[in-house]
Amino acid sequence: MIALQTVILAYACTIFLSAFLLFAVQPMIGKIILPWFGGAAAVWNTCLMFFQAALLAGYLYAHWSTRYLKPRTQAILHVALIAVSLALLPVLPSAGWKPTHAGDPSGRILLLLAATIGLPYVLLSTTSPLLQAWYVAMRPGAIPYRLFALSNLGSLLALFSFPVIAEPQLTTHEQAYTWSGMYAVFVVLCAAVGWRAFRAAPQFAHAKPAGDPPPDAQPSDDAPPWWIIRLLWVALPACASALLLAFTTHLSQNVAPIPLLWVLPLGAYLLTFILCFENERVYQRAVFLPLLMAGSGATAYAIYYDQGNPEIYWAVPLFVATLFVCCMVCHGELVRLKPDPRRLTSFYLMVSLGGALGGLFVALLAPHVFHTFVELHLSLVVCGALAWAVLWIAPGVWRRRSWLIITRVAMVAFTVGLAGYLGYQKHDDDGRYDVSVRNFYGVLRVIDIPESKDEMATRRLIHGTIDHGEQLQKPSQRRTPTSYYGPDSGEGRSIRYFQAHSPVRVGVVGLGAGVTAAYCRPGDYFRFYEINPLDLSIATTWFTFFNDCPGDHQVYLGDARLSMEQQPSQQFDVLAIDAFTSDAIPVHLLTREAFVVYFRHIKAGGILAVHVSNRYLDLVPVVARNAQDLGKIAMDLNDDGESEEYYSSSDWVLVSGDREVFKDALFKPAVVAKARPSLRPWTDDYSNLIQILAKK
Repeated sequence: MIALQTVILAYACTIFLSAFLLFAVQPMIGKIILPWFGGAAAVWNTCLMFFQAALLAGYLYAHWSTRYLKPRTQAILHVALIAVSLALLPVLPSAGWKPTHAGDPSGRILLLLAATIGLPYVLLSTTSPLLQAWYVAMRPGAIPYRLFALSNLGSLLALFSFPVIAEPQLTTHEQAYTWSGMYAVFVVLCAAVGWRAFRAAPQFAHAKPAGDPPPDAQPSDDAPPWWIIRLLWVALPACASALLLAFTTHLSQNVAPIPLLWVLPLGAYLLTFILCFENERVYQRAVFLPLLMAGSGATAYAIYYDQGNPEIYWAVPLFVATLFVCCMVCHGELVRLKPDPRRLTSFYLMVSLGGALGGLFVALLAPHVFHTFVELHLSLVVCGALAWAVLWIAPGVWRRRSWLIITRVAMVAFTVGLAGYLGYQKHDDDGRYDVSVRNFYGVLRVIDIPESKDEMATRRLIHGTIDHGEQLQKPSQRRTPTSYYGPDSGEGRSIRYFQAHSPVRVGVVGLGAGVTAAYCRPGDYFRFYEINPLDLSIATTWFTFFNDCPGDHQVYLGDARLSMEQQPSQQFDVLAIDAFTSDAIPVHLLTREAFVVYFRHIKAGGILAVHVSNRYLDLVPVVARNAQDLGKIAMDLNDDGESEEYYSSSDWVLVSGDREVFKDALFKPAVVAKARPSLRPWTDDYSNLIQILAKK
């Protein structure tokens, strides 16, 4: 009895640790490579898609192994593979994977992940189904699904330990070495379990069949055909996976592509797996179908509330709660369709196939197929349709005709109504724009605002939900600086200060509509850095700031920081950092190492102007701390933008090594930017956005 308990404990510990490592590595590796690819929200979605594909590969290996190999051979092969995977430690990607040109980096990200973490991740993903199969073979008739719930618990623990413990306390290198050490422990545990399976192989070979499926697994007269069941094994997890990535994209694009906003949706997604597989009775249609309708309806409204700019403090909980409810429906119905334990590897294989297909749709297909962000809309509608479909074919519900009729009518009405509302809102929203284009880096739209008694005729560039520059349409006013870049903004005052003395050299990180080019005079030199080729295309096609520019100007495509690291000093008078996507910030542009690169390109006495306007994050202390560490002075200049209707309020932090610069009358409105004593400096190895959530 004691020996059996020891074996069960070994299985449980190995599965738990493998799941913990499986999900601990996801935000860690995502954060490491995020700066290399411009800090775009799509980097994380591409990572998620890779992890789901690797999970599918692991489940495919487990299914093939248990079906075609003898137990002894399974154990030997698996232990040999995990021993080989030790050669790939530590899991730190080589700098040679950094992109060398502009364009869609999805393929490069996938290759990087495959080379760095591919084999260990695939082997970790095989552990749960493979060891469960060994467990069933060792104990015929045992029900292994609680081990699956245990693995999901380990995953959930890993996810939430990252933003709470790992990210605030450890650098990325320390995280990678800690993970690698834990992986070595896993290898030892897995080898021990494999050795036990090897020794027990003769027992496995002569084990009696598990017998017929238990009564609740027996097919009934009204059970749907087997092919429909297998189709739902794929469709339900595919919908849940698509919802996960779609909600994550929405949050990352409009707040920040950071691990905190990665793990909240992923944690909700995993929690539904745990609850549904631990106890089938947790999922009750009478509870979750009404919640599905309420949550999806509220989310559909929130997507367009205040022009797509809902308050983070209620939007994030709403979106995560809706994702949780939708995934409870998908996974709850999935568990009701699960097979006899003897067929669990094929079941897990189909489930992981569905997850991979959902991730593939959102991460790779949607940015190339759609010109705007619609996958969240589609996923919500499909979830409602699947819930209706399951009610239609599910065995047993026919005996409760009154409940069935009411629920089916409600689900049909809800799904049609949701599709109609979202379709109408999307059509109405898209109809306001002259052009809408999309790629890996997000959605760019151009809108013409007609002249009215309250507003001049303008053309505006929208990235995500935020204005990224506008141009007055009267020919005599086309070279007027607008938006966040007016003459009284931090950027405007800095450029004007140096232009009063001589021709200037100005660098700008982030192109937008190209508004800053309006300051360029004959003899001046302006250099723009832009990672998104579509932005350059729109700035030169739909706006005329460059065509009207009388001075010398250039645009360098590619990540600004990587470009500047490879270029000789440009001796800029002013270097402006304005590379935000919607309200999301590329953290790698605000680290101490990034500031060292910037000041290598700024002449003595020059100014680094950092645009820190943000609805959710207080970035002033971050910039001030970097300035303090580098022996510079930082001034916070807030412009209310009320002097003209075409100006917008903006907040810029100006950093210089020459204190005398800020004594000029132009900088009189600026105040000293103070660093918080408790704020740890941001580096390429460390950042923590929880500390700077805006208190507004």
